[in-house]
Amino acid sequence: MPGWRAKAACAAAAALTAACGHSAPPAPPASAPTGLTPVVVTVPAGLDTAPFDTPRQALVPPGWTMSVWARVPRARLAAWAPDGALLVSVPAAGQVVRLASGQSQPRSTVLLEGLDQPHGLAFDRGTLYVAESDQVDAFDYRGDRADGTRVVADGLPDARSADLGGAYAHALKSVAVGRDGSVYFSIGSTGNITADDRTAEPPRATIMRVPPEGGSPEPFATGVRNGTGLAAAPDGSLWTAVNNRDQVPDPRTGPEYGAVTDYVNDHPPESVARLTPGRELGWPYCNPDIDNGPAFVRDVQTNADGSKLDCAALPPVEQTLGAHSAPLGLSFTVGTLPAPYDSGALVGVHGSWNRTPPRAPEVSFFAWRDGTLGPQQTLVGGFQDQDGSRWGRPVAAVAGPDGAVYITDDYAGAVYRLTPPGRLTS
Repeated sequence: MPGWRAKAACAAAAALTAACGHSAPPAPPASAPTGLTPVVVTVPAGLDTAPFDTPRQALVPPGWTMSVWARVPRARLAAWAPDGALLVSVPAAGQVVRLASGQSQPRSTVLLEGLDQPHGLAFDRGTLYVAESDQVDAFDYRGDRADGTRVVADGLPDARSADLGGAYAHALKSVAVGRDGSVYFSIGSTGNITADDRTAEPPRATIMRVPPEGGSPEPFATGVRNGTGLAAAPDGSLWTAVNNRDQVPDPRTGPEYGAVTDYVNDHPPESVARLTPGRELGWPYCNPDIDNGPAFVRDVQTNADGSKLDCAALPPVEQTLGAHSAPLGLSFTVGTLPAPYDSGALVGVHGSWNRTPPRAPEVSFFAWRDGTLGPQQTLVGGFQDQDGSRWGRPVAAVAGPDGAVYITDDYAGAVYRLTPPGRLTS
């Protein structure tokens, strides 16, 4: 069991005094719809270290503004606490940081530290759930401290697991609380097509469910390669955003031809799926397809004759993103933002690491329509220049109680405030 302790360690934030100057607007990313406009990212004095020592521009809806709200190195997932503070996980530092709004900039303190790669954060009233790499914890949240710790699920795989020998590509885990009170958490796959994950104990490439008081976790959904995005929708249904496999052979040519760049660039798409008890998302035997509708197709490398899993029998995923987009944080808006963003899903899209040309990072929005999600829209873009260079990579976006959107960025080490028209900018 990891050694951890909770303590507060205050660090005063710099005063808000100035904004950056202007620069030429970047070209819109390929996925950006018409209607987004370039805006200068406002950077308060004291927060203007790299990459904000150079003026930056983002693409946002007309009339919206974007500013650097806080600097949190390697900031990952985020959750709003009952007292209005924003909690941000920092797996690389083993910390959960608390950002409490002040008169100008938020006051930053370390709420929890000494954790093993804490990633997912979720609240159920006054209980804070934190997904570490090897266990899920529950804390009594008391504003500037979190205590009363209990372990909800332990023995989860990470790089230290004896059977993995240090080879684990997806150790970071996410957590959500369902309307039924159950705690749901992700266990990512060991690698790209490691089929042994499906028979491991506990099974990897799954979304697991456990009672809030703890117990024996059980698989809720399987074949989920890396369901980093995990959240409950307005109707209480559970959804995940999934990073699907890489280097997939073209099924039209067969595995002997290997991965063909122009095919790999756009296959398979990433998934955004509603999770129901026992849902199967196919990995590593079936992949969602974009060429013949949203149906699954067999993976010719792992399921050449279709005997491993009947891909045609799997219900198609509800929505997709471009291949290798790397969707990470997932959250839902419920009336806190102006139309047309008042009800839907926000997804932090990290951008590709293995595509030519690279898929651009962005914050995506999927409108909630008739109990499901509509197609992907770009809410914020402009993080990547035409030459593929980047100044930011969003991880998560969460609507705040003030009607703004707060975006974490582990590449820039920042938390942005995206403000709709008519809302206070500070």
